Amino acid sequence: MKRRNFMKSAGLLAALPMCNELSALNAAPAPVAKEIYEWRLFNLKTEGNELDAFYADTLIPAYNRQKVKVGAFAPLQASEAPQRYFLFVYPNIMTYYKVKTTIWKDAIFRKDAQPFYDASASTPIYAEFSSFLCEAFDKIPKLIMPDKSRTILEWRNYKSPNEEANQRKIKMFNSGEIETFHKTGINSVCYGEVFAGPRMPSLIYLTWHKDQATRDQAWKDFGSHPEWQHMRSLPEYANTATDNKVVLLSPLAYSQI
Repeated sequence: MKRRNFMKSAGLLAALPMCNELSALNAAPAPVAKEIYEWRLFNLKTEGNELDAFYADTLIPAYNRQKVKVGAFAPLQASEAPQRYFLFVYPNIMTYYKVKTTIWKDAIFRKDAQPFYDASASTPIYAEFSSFLCEAFDKIPKLIMPDKSRTILEWRNYKSPNEEANQRKIKMFNSGEIETFHKTGINSVCYGEVFAGPRMPSLIYLTWHKDQATRDQAWKDFGSHPEWQHMRSLPEYANTATDNKVVLLSPLAYSQI
């Protein structure tokens, strides 16, 4: 009887480490949900007034009913072909899928949108638009709303020579580059790894500035900051982003970001 009780106690003691491990696993905080960003870049055939009215009065309210915010921007420098940049902020990938598949069943949206679709079918308002689908970085899992004083938003698309280099560039941001941005006056809005888009592999991020002078000074301070100088010299971050596009944007009156 004593031997049987001893063996039973020994078995319970042996199981304790596993129980503790399971308890620790269950007690671990859940990972922070990362937002999904959809960028739509329009090349317009008109000045854009019709598209602006459609987004402001019809499309954005429909997305808001699905708990999705939308930023609306135009390039700061006018070009021969007018453009629009739209940023859709989804709480998760399922919301993105849900909106894509259910918006056409939204009776209010269909009724309000049909005049725009009818008019633009025979007389196109835009030549085309490109779409980028992104997942937020670990460091900034949710969009940070810019201050109302912002007059300039800076859109950057960093393309890498291959997928592995793109992962290293994302690690570079998460491991210190974003922190150095904040120390030198480059204000974060959002950062995303591009899951699908016309430029792959790549990432897209958005920052904001009060005006051109503060923007220029912030980048000057960042470029000379010792933390950035050290980070850029590390072999692990060599050749991570080799084709960069930079566009300065101005928020439109109806932008929600």
